[in-house]
Amino acid sequence: MTLVEPVPGRPCWVELSTSDVPAAKTFYAALFGWRSETDPRPEAGGYTMARLGEDAVAALTPSYRPDQTPAWTVSFATEDVDATVDAVRSAGGTLLVGPMDVFEQGRFAVVADPAGAVFSLWQARAFAGTSRFNEPGTLGWAELRTPDPAGALAFYPAVFGWTVNASEQYTHWGVDGDDFGGMTAMSGDEAQETPPRWMPYFAVPDVETTAATALSARGDQLMPPRRLPGGRWIAVLRDPQEAAFGIHTP
Repeated sequence: MTLVEPVPGRPCWVELSTSDVPAAKTFYAALFGWRSETDPRPEAGGYTMARLGEDAVAALTPSYRPDQTPAWTVSFATEDVDATVDAVRSAGGTLLVGPMDVFEQGRFAVVADPAGAVFSLWQARAFAGTSRFNEPGTLGWAELRTPDPAGALAFYPAVFGWTVNASEQYTHWGVDGDDFGGMTAMSGDEAQETPPRWMPYFAVPDVETTAATALSARGDQLMPPRRLPGGRWIAVLRDPQEAAFGIHTP
């Protein structure tokens, strides 16, 4: 896991769309120690920066539609949003929002892969994204959960030029062979009940302790803490508004 800075083609930012921003502020403060500040400008739409110290590490936003399911969205850095949107469409994906400018901060678009997994594209100007990775409370990994792994293997390298390191157990995504994320296949009840999605994993000092904190803060454990070969621990949690995310020891 070698996320260390925003690089074209890699994750650079994560945003939570939620039905209850104040509750999300409280939950993630308890879990990760985030300090959240809401932009007071009406045109910002309640956009809230989550910080560790003075460093922005994530964002919380109000749901834009009443029927919108709370969820995390992973943003990938690009040097040209418009060109990447063209690549998404050429590879069979869909443009959902944009491209559009965000004040002086950058340019973005929201897209979906052919199976429907949503992600964002970010072309940095004044704001590059998070400057801290793989530290406690920050993004360390991004995982695609999809019912169509073969389609994803065709789509993402065509759009971003990603390298693929696949075994029977897991598929790793990388840029120039440097892995930043992975992919798991959805099947059974998950494939029937849950849409394809990109899920962020946040680094924590101790997975079992953080998972217990999530339960005490009214969250859930979708996958209880478990130890992977090599000694790393992971878990998948859900916040009180039911947005899923992972935690891991980096």
